[in-house]
Amino acid sequence: MDERTLLAVLSGERRGAAPAVLRSACTTASWGYAAVVALRNAAFDHGWQRVHRVDAPVVSVGNLTTGGTGKTPVVAWIAQWLQNRGRHPAIVSRGYRSLDGLENDEARVLARLCPQAVRIQNRDRVAGARLAISQRGCDAVILDDGFQHRRLHRDLDIVLIDALQPWGYGRLLPRGLLREPVSSLRRADLVVITRADQVSPDQLADLRLELLHRGAPSRLAAARFAPQRLIRPDGHADPLSTLDGQRVVAFCGIGNPRGFIETVARWNPVAECRLFADHHHYTPADFDDLERWRQAVGADLLLTTLKDLVKWPEDSPHVRAVDTGVEFLSGQDWFEELLTGCVSRCIFRQAA
Repeated sequence: MDERTLLAVLSGERRGAAPAVLRSACTTASWGYAAVVALRNAAFDHGWQRVHRVDAPVVSVGNLTTGGTGKTPVVAWIAQWLQNRGRHPAIVSRGYRSLDGLENDEARVLARLCPQAVRIQNRDRVAGARLAISQRGCDAVILDDGFQHRRLHRDLDIVLIDALQPWGYGRLLPRGLLREPVSSLRRADLVVITRADQVSPDQLADLRLELLHRGAPSRLAAARFAPQRLIRPDGHADPLSTLDGQRVVAFCGIGNPRGFIETVARWNPVAECRLFADHHHYTPADFDDLERWRQAVGADLLLTTLKDLVKWPEDSPHVRAVDTGVEFLSGQDWFEELLTGCVSRCIFRQAA
């Protein structure tokens, strides 16, 4: 069963006896998952599991659900913010779905977005953070996808909630997409609602109220991912205006394809789109098939995400990625105030 079919089953879109049986089995499995998550969180809450500190401020960016909430562009925004203030940040991640010891797709995207930041991929992120500080001279750590990684002490915990799919069907894995209960939002210092421009003002207001009701901090930020430029496989950048009058088709293999398709469709019509599983590793056969598809529908370009583009050969002439940047609709002052306080507290602590 492919990813899209599974999501259709979990969401209840697929009806019938077989999907119902699968949902029932997933519900039973989710009870065991919930027990493990509750026990693990209790171990950290009560000090039974050790939390490790490092000699630099740690900013964690994470979420409650599997799939894409926009962590990579937010991590890049924070890295740039720190660099603009004279810091030398490291981005520490687990390296999920990396192949043959190479950086995974998110790390390769971050290499494009913030090349001056140190990137460390290590399943043991405590060790990764220490290596960045002691051997790479970093004085700030950004913990990428870190909300559930509680072994490393963080000085600022940021949680992203996707306005298009905030609660992962309202159930824990594997019955839904929640990694842990929504009540875990009480651990967060700041919640950022991403893709806030893709829902109505009333829906956004309702989501804000629900977040507060479920234990989110009183300060909430909202952001959108705005197209800024087009990127070729060789890294060359073109202005968005180069798409004027062009017929395009789109494809992607990301956690939230709806967000990408809606972002593109707002400023350029998309003739057709193809979706792959999240973290899809493109093969030469995929490259050839997508090029044949482009030609068959009479499109000028294949449009995709930067996360997908970094897996393509540099000499692919008809592929472009939409490079998006974080634009805050509200709460940027709070966000920057928390970042400033985090860095200042840590400098004071180290001096003491």
